[in-house]
Amino acid sequence: MTRRQILGIGGAFGLLTTASLAGAAALARRPATTGAELRTAAALPPPYQVPLPLPAVARPVSTDGGTDRYEIVQRETSAEILPGLRTPLWTYGGSFPGPTIEARRGRPVTVTHRNELPVPTVVHLHGGRTPADSDGYPTDLVLPAAWPQAPQAMPGMDGHEGGTGTGMADPRAVTSRLRRDYTFPNDQRPTLLWYHDHRMDFTAPALWRGLAGLHIVRDDAEDALGLPAGPHEIPLMITDRAFTADGALTYPSLDPALRDRPGVTEPHLAGVLGDVVLVNGAPWPVHETDAARHRLRLLNASNARHYELEARTEDGRRLDLVQIGADQGLLAAPVTHRSLPVAPAERYDLVVDFAAAPVGSLVRIVNRLGTGRTRDVMAFRIARPAPADDSRIPPRLATDLPDWRREDAVRTRDFAFRAGRMNGGHGWLIGGRPFDPARTDVTVPLGDTEIWRLIADVHHPVHLHLVGFRILTRGGRPPLPHDAGLKDTVSLRPGESAEIITRFDGYRGRYLFHCHNAEHEDMGMMANLEVV
Repeated sequence: MTRRQILGIGGAFGLLTTASLAGAAALARRPATTGAELRTAAALPPPYQVPLPLPAVARPVSTDGGTDRYEIVQRETSAEILPGLRTPLWTYGGSFPGPTIEARRGRPVTVTHRNELPVPTVVHLHGGRTPADSDGYPTDLVLPAAWPQAPQAMPGMDGHEGGTGTGMADPRAVTSRLRRDYTFPNDQRPTLLWYHDHRMDFTAPALWRGLAGLHIVRDDAEDALGLPAGPHEIPLMITDRAFTADGALTYPSLDPALRDRPGVTEPHLAGVLGDVVLVNGAPWPVHETDAARHRLRLLNASNARHYELEARTEDGRRLDLVQIGADQGLLAAPVTHRSLPVAPAERYDLVVDFAAAPVGSLVRIVNRLGTGRTRDVMAFRIARPAPADDSRIPPRLATDLPDWRREDAVRTRDFAFRAGRMNGGHGWLIGGRPFDPARTDVTVPLGDTEIWRLIADVHHPVHLHLVGFRILTRGGRPPLPHDAGLKDTVSLRPGESAEIITRFDGYRGRYLFHCHNAEHEDMGMMANLEVV
């Protein structure tokens, strides 16, 4: 970084020096990459042989009183992920990904989660505009039947390396035994959300074991646009994993039981990467379809891996990736990409037209950031000509995007996301401090508009709960094309700064902001946001 780039975010925050960034990068071990890659011991299938699974859509148990009610059991199971082998998983409803919840804008959904796993869990609807008591605060545990009742004595808060190490209890923790109701008003723009475990200090291994699913919000205005729908709308949850010789997942936990000692072994402190790319839980799958436009609802649910995706035909041509939506819904107008970077927890709504691909050919989705097998993601086999394709991409998509202006902000805040030391060990810090559930880091009056200036030492995908935001600048320059629209996760690259603007509306209560590299989050890179 040049001095000019460092100063580009302006003000006192711009005085963060090259030396301090270099020191943080040294602590991170690998400043330009994320973590170390695990190696799979089992035999791996060739790419594009396993059919792409489509997550099942959950069915409500009741629709009375204007609310759709669901019941999901969190339980252990096993599934055939690698052909011929069984993989033990922790699941929502017995599947990975968990069942997809289809919701309508403004119609509430209540999900009763029953915890039959061996450890406590918490459910967070990522991107949801959710009241605080259903947002999935990481100490609001759902305890399994055999777990000792200790609402203020949280496992993993004993000062070990790799956890938060605060040594403090959370006096506001609200625990429940075996089950909990989460209510989601769905009073937000239509978009792709996802739900996942958010237990403090143990989010990363719980995600790795399978606790993730999709939640889609729709409305009449979006339905009327004529976008590809039905079999031409495909959700794609991309993850990476690694496997033992007998098909079990491998993960470098300090405590494989996930009970008392969180954290990972030293090579993986910057993040855990697998060498097998899964889409909807299948390794390098293939999906047979026709030569028509397709709407791809894309989620990077990996713990730490970043992707840069392209769609390539067999003769080497790159198909356009037409972005129509971001984390928090439709853009004002489409944006066309030839390749698209996707950080952990980011979602992109894309339209790809397969009409230019010959019948019988493959269109491969590849990862420009991968090496070896992680360069492959999945493929579409164009099995037949398209029937009459009456879908379209309107030049104008959404008219309800907020028009926050810089002059609307009542205050500006600065946050540095950096590696650091805590309790004699390695940690990941916000503003030089690790997460403490008993400390309020930011207090915001309901309805205020703020600008946040963020800076990173290494890759940090920064996520805000409750609200969406717009990216104003990167490194003092205009945002990048893929930054369009309303976001809830911004991918900060090594040494990069960004400014975001948002309005804190919706609900009062205690929320979070954090890095969504799940290992960074578990090792302290999380902070409290109190809306009052």
